Amino acid sequence: ENIEITEKEREIFDRLLGTLRFCNLDTQLRVAGGWVRDKLLGRESDDIDIAIDNMYGSEFLEKLKEYLASRGEQVQGDTVIERNPDQSKHLETAKMRIYNQWIDFVNLRSEEYTENSRIPTMKFGTPKEDAYRRDLTINSLFYNINTGSIEDLTERGIDDLKSGRIVTPLPAKATFLDDPLRVLRAIRFGARFGFTLDEELKQDASSEEVRVALGEKISRERIGNEIDLMISGNGPVSAVTYISDLKLFGVVFAFPSSSEPAPSENCGSICKAFLEAMWSLIQTPGLGKFSGEQRRLALYAALFLPFRKTVYKDNKGKMVL
Repeated sequence: ENIEITEKEREIFDRLLGTLRFCNLDTQLRVAGGWVRDKLLGRESDDIDIAIDNMYGSEFLEKLKEYLASRGEQVQGDTVIERNPDQSKHLETAKMRIYNQWIDFVNLRSEEYTENSRIPTMKFGTPKEDAYRRDLTINSLFYNINTGSIEDLTERGIDDLKSGRIVTPLPAKATFLDDPLRVLRAIRFGARFGFTLDEELKQDASSEEVRVALGEKISRERIGNEIDLMISGNGPVSAVTYISDLKLFGVVFAFPSSSEPAPSENCGSICKAFLEAMWSLIQTPGLGKFSGEQRRLALYAALFLPFRKTVYKDNKGKMVL
């Protein structure tokens, strides 16, 4: 339950704490989410997201720039990315490059979702509220820079990390209906780390309500991005197995209604078998080393091989192979 801080990370954190002292700020700074998870797993991570308890990220960024200027240090780069709900960007994010590494700064927040939208209403939140609004318990951990301590505010993030379990902080169905993309994130992290999906999570993920919400509330682009991360990761077969077993294949790889022949009910299992065969082939010693892009394309080719003769009508009624 301890985190090994590298020299570079120590320098970054010292600059952040120096800003608090220089500007006389009563502010708590926490590294959130993936960096904490990966460091606890003994993996290096350059994904440092700073959660701030009493100001916006852009406000802290200005304070940090003041402090660096007082030391005669140049800012390597900074930017503020505005909210853009249409592109699934629900929160303003400030970014700065420190020691050749981009750091994100956001405020702690809580979220409220309306029934038919995955765009939440945001407001400042407590650390506990921020932890519980996250997708998975293993992604809800904080590293408090002020105190140098790990904070497990859902009281199960570390246990789930140790036991290799994928669990949502709040009830799974409500979590998925608020933001159905979290279903695919749960699958991706389960496959990436070889973790086991919680039984309640699997039951709720395969429900008709969640399938419908995933198809209606999430854009094809966002779904495609998650799938691409799965296929490019180290557990593509596990990921597609979960998608098939949870009855999500039809909504994730949605075919036009005019497709001929129509996909069979067991197409997920068939595609998984082809993918598994290609994955085994890629792993076979002596066949030469695939580049990352070659591996990705080979896996996609195998995954969709059962549909090589499928045709459908485009918007103009023309048949397309």
